[in-house]
Amino acid sequence: MASDAAAEKVTETPSPAPTLQASVFARGGLLAYLLLIIYASLYPFNGWQSMGLPLETYLLAGMPRYWTGFDLAINILGYIPLGILTVYALYPRIRWATAILLALFFGVFVSGAMEASQTLLPNRVASNLDFLTNSLGALIGAVIGSKTSHFVLERSRLRHLRQRWFTTQASRGLIIFALWPLAQIYPQSYLFGNGQILPILSEWLSAWLANPIDLGGFLRDGAQLTAEQYWIAEAVITACSMSGALLALLCVLRTKAPRVILLLALLLAALAVKALATALLFSPENAFSWLTPGSQGGLLLGLGFLAGAIFMPHPSQRRTAIVLLIAAFIIVNLVPANPYFIATLETWVQGKFLNFNGAAQFLSLLWPFSALWFLLHATHRVKRK
Repeated sequence: MASDAAAEKVTETPSPAPTLQASVFARGGLLAYLLLIIYASLYPFNGWQSMGLPLETYLLAGMPRYWTGFDLAINILGYIPLGILTVYALYPRIRWATAILLALFFGVFVSGAMEASQTLLPNRVASNLDFLTNSLGALIGAVIGSKTSHFVLERSRLRHLRQRWFTTQASRGLIIFALWPLAQIYPQSYLFGNGQILPILSEWLSAWLANPIDLGGFLRDGAQLTAEQYWIAEAVITACSMSGALLALLCVLRTKAPRVILLLALLLAALAVKALATALLFSPENAFSWLTPGSQGGLLLGLGFLAGAIFMPHPSQRRTAIVLLIAAFIIVNLVPANPYFIATLETWVQGKFLNFNGAAQFLSLLWPFSALWFLLHATHRVKRK
């Protein structure tokens, strides 16, 4: 018997280690952050013209005379996430020194391409100092990513919670939902009024045709709103946008997840970011200027709707989220900007935050389309467990 047990012990083979998989979340995050860099670097995308100089001229020019520590810090910090996400996106196929080098080369390429493109924009200045600090930021991010990739992507407590609380198809959605609070940074006419694209299109068409064009006014056929109608419009936009975003998150939560806590956490994060951004962009006393009677009514209306929608079947939640987000998008583009918001916006000086504000505006415009893509994609229609 002892010999048989020994034989069994000898013939036992260790169970194979789990196969490491690439992080869809990291790759999606890298793509989203790359788009933000492009938008921030080339904002406001008008006045393109050739100066008659090679695009790489800025590399051989002398160092700029006027620069501040703030500029250097922003340029470095802005590219650190790019380096981190690049290393995470390459993991586990490419790791360590090779991943650091590839992330550095990618950061150098992106920064060089953005600075070269800025030579075609009269309101932007291509700078070799920006190029060097951006590249340094990418290198720092790559080193951080290499040192943390094993812990974050394999042994992280967050990874365990991700598998426990969220469906297997939720990776792309988690990026979108994490960006929803950040999409509230850019000043908007109405609370959660993301996707207000008609004013941007009107500006582009006006510049192209050399004639003022107001697409929103054309669709409204000159109709004007009363104060009560502005109040109702803001309440509806706030309620539809908030309910649509939180229902979309609900679609990727497993039944064992603390759904109410996660929904409230996302909502509170969005409101906190909104208050902080308003205080920084305008003044501390205006931190809660967006909390108007219309937005308060919309918050209460949305919370009341969610209290019942949380018990809806999963397919119904997804379809309802789609309808709400589309409704909010249509209304926010049809309703004119709130006069109070316009008066407040006149006190806003973009200054050194020009790049940041461009990225924030891009995120505000893009978020509803990203959420709708996620909800309509075939792989996100599976049943929760």
